Amino acid sequence: MALSLREYRARIKSTESMKKITRAMELIAASRIIKAQQRAQAAAPYARELTRAVSAVATFSNVDHPLTTEPEDPKRAAVLIVTSDRGLAGAYSSSVIKEAERLAQKLRAEGKEIETYICGRKGEGYFKFRARPVVQSWTGFSDQPTYDVAREVGDALISAFLRETGEEPGEDERGGVGVDEVHVVYTRFKSMLVQEPTATRLLPLEVIEGTEEPAEDDVLPLYEFEPSAAEVLDGLLPRYVQSRIYFAMLQAAASELAARQKAMKSATDNADEMIKKYTRIANQARQAGITQEISEIVGGVNALADANAGSE
Repeated sequence: MALSLREYRARIKSTESMKKITRAMELIAASRIIKAQQRAQAAAPYARELTRAVSAVATFSNVDHPLTTEPEDPKRAAVLIVTSDRGLAGAYSSSVIKEAERLAQKLRAEGKEIETYICGRKGEGYFKFRARPVVQSWTGFSDQPTYDVAREVGDALISAFLRETGEEPGEDERGGVGVDEVHVVYTRFKSMLVQEPTATRLLPLEVIEGTEEPAEDDVLPLYEFEPSAAEVLDGLLPRYVQSRIYFAMLQAAASELAARQKAMKSATDNADEMIKKYTRIANQARQAGITQEISEIVGGVNALADANAGSE
C-alpha cells in the first residue's frame, strides 16, 4: 500500500509540473495574440486597397497580362500550405493540411498535377514522413511572419507561374516546370474561438471589381496609366501576390496563437482534473491503509486477549 501511495504522489507531482508548463504557454500565447491580431488588422487596409488598384487597372485597361489571363487547358497547379513550426496547438496544422488534401483531390479530379510548397515545419514533416515531393519549403517564422519572407515566397510562386506562360525559361534550377494556377491554403482568423481553414486561388487573378452596377452615391474613379497599363500591372501584380501571401501568413499566425492558447487552457484544465483524481485516489488508498493497520492492531489485541483468557 505504501508503494501505491508513493506512485500516486509521484503522478501528482509530475502532473503539477506539466500544469505549470501548459499554464505558462497559455499565458505566452495570450500575450502574443493581441499583437498578432493588430498586425493582421493593420495589414488588411493595404491588402484591400492594393486589390482594388490591381482590379481597377485590369478592368479599365483591357490589357492581357500573364497574371490575369485564364489558361485554356490548365494542367498543373501550385499549392502553398501555411502550417505552424511548432506543435501544442491542437488541431491547427492538421486542419489546414486536411483542407489542402481536399483541394488537391479536387484539382486532381480536374486532371491537374499538383506541385506543393510548404510554410512551417509541421507541413514539411507531414509530407516528408509520407515521402511526398515538395518543391520548396520555408520554416522558422510561423508565429511572427515578416514581409521579407512573404516576398520570397511570392517571388517563387510568381516565377513558377510565369515559366508556364513563357515569360521565363521552361525549367528552373530544381528541374521543375511552370504551373497554370497558384493556390494558397491557410487558416483564417475569425475570433478567439473560431479559426477556419481556407483555400484561395491567387493566380491567375480573378478580376471581379467593375462587373457590378455602382450605387447611386458611388462615384467611379477615372484612371490614367503612365507609362502604360501593362507596365503598371507588371509593377502592381507582384506586390499584390506578395501582400496576399503576407496577409495569409498574418492570419495564420493569429490563428496559431489562438489555437495554442485554447489547447494549453484545455491541457491546464485536464491537469487540474487529473490532480484532483489522483489526490482522491491517494486519499482513499491512505485511508484504506490506515483502516487495514487499525484492523490488524485490533485483531492482534483480540487474539492476545483470547490467548490470555485461555491460559487462565
